[in-house]
Amino acid sequence: MTLDPRVFKAYDVRGIVPRELDADGAYRIARAYVDHFSPRRIAVGHDMRLSSPALSEAVIRGALDAGCDVDDIGLAGTEMLYHAVGEHGYDGGIAVTASHNPAEYNGMKIVRRGVLPVGGDTGLEQMREIALAGSFKEPAAAGQRGTRPVLESFTAKVLSLVDVAAISPLKVVLDGGNGMAGTMLSQVLPQLPIRPIACFMEPDGSFPHHQPNPLLEENREFIIARVRSEGADLGIAWDGDADRCFFVDDEGTFVPGDFMTALLAEAALERHPGATILYDLRASRCVPDTIERCGGRAVRCRVGHAFIKVRMREEQAQFAGEVSGHYYFRDFYGVDTGIVPALVLLELVSRRGLSLASLIRPMRERYHISGEINTPVRDVALKLQELKDRFGAGAEISHLDGVSIDFADWHFNVRPSNTEPLLRLNLEAYSAEEMERRRDEVLGVIRA
Repeated sequence: MTLDPRVFKAYDVRGIVPRELDADGAYRIARAYVDHFSPRRIAVGHDMRLSSPALSEAVIRGALDAGCDVDDIGLAGTEMLYHAVGEHGYDGGIAVTASHNPAEYNGMKIVRRGVLPVGGDTGLEQMREIALAGSFKEPAAAGQRGTRPVLESFTAKVLSLVDVAAISPLKVVLDGGNGMAGTMLSQVLPQLPIRPIACFMEPDGSFPHHQPNPLLEENREFIIARVRSEGADLGIAWDGDADRCFFVDDEGTFVPGDFMTALLAEAALERHPGATILYDLRASRCVPDTIERCGGRAVRCRVGHAFIKVRMREEQAQFAGEVSGHYYFRDFYGVDTGIVPALVLLELVSRRGLSLASLIRPMRERYHISGEINTPVRDVALKLQELKDRFGAGAEISHLDGVSIDFADWHFNVRPSNTEPLLRLNLEAYSAEEMERRRDEVLGVIRA
């Protein structure tokens, strides 16, 4: 049995198979899930990774042996598992996936009833202790196994959230990265009036073309080149389990997640005037500025889906966005989805009658962002204190997540990594020159 304690992360389970996690370890995690949360019936699905079928089978077996009924939804993107739990009344669910990680990784994203996340602060630590100890409760009887196809109901759900008739015949490059996007879009695309140029949509856990992580520049090179060569209206790329999407405009320029959050917030507020919109604290000021300009209520949040999903419910928010490409819609159970924002953006561009580059240009001209810059440090706490000592005078300081230091004309956030001795810097100013100067000044302190 291989179950390295380090596979239990802040938001999910993730590690190298079989060195850190094997089928027996997956079995123990499933038993621990049932022992801790006592669900009566759950859904289990898995992505296209080569190790996923075996790990999924072990998860199902573990839940059954713990006395829980299990419906296997089979090959499914993570948000299809969320849809199954949210739409069909399960007490929880487990998606076997390692999201955007390289092929040798696998893991699990776990939810409770109501599609509430299971993370370090919401049960995952207790599950870890139970799984590692291996002392499980003995149920009165084993659970019953069933199956539930969800692609058809998932397709109907996501299409119901937009006006398909309003979408123009846009030429769109689609890069599935050989992840789950192709499966999830298989019944959606035929119902859209767009002209798709579909690339790498076949699920293949060996990832023969590029890693399914569009946040990394090298993994965006293909879609950027293809948008330019095709003269496409835009490009959309997904990560491995397709619960995040990323956009390239008609000029072949990657659109940062903060700018997309602002644009999608506009769309949400057009449908739901005055709604509450959440954004993560790394984001450009264009996000709260846009929300407030459109009459919404902007609420800044900690980074991470486990925190945002809970806050979505607390604030009754209509929409939330993260710099990392996670987008959440109240009408889609308040969870992250990679398909719904793609559809909303297609409708928005069509209705506006403007190119994506034109819609984003005012943001690019006013807001100059550094992007996330990671730096290894020996003493995280010491560096955070040094940053406050150096830049805190006259600034507004927040400790919501790491340290945020805000001045009238520039601001930055520095957060520690959950898994490595790293500091992550995001900085913004109102001119490119000022952003670069301030970025280098802050990095000088971090790297000293």
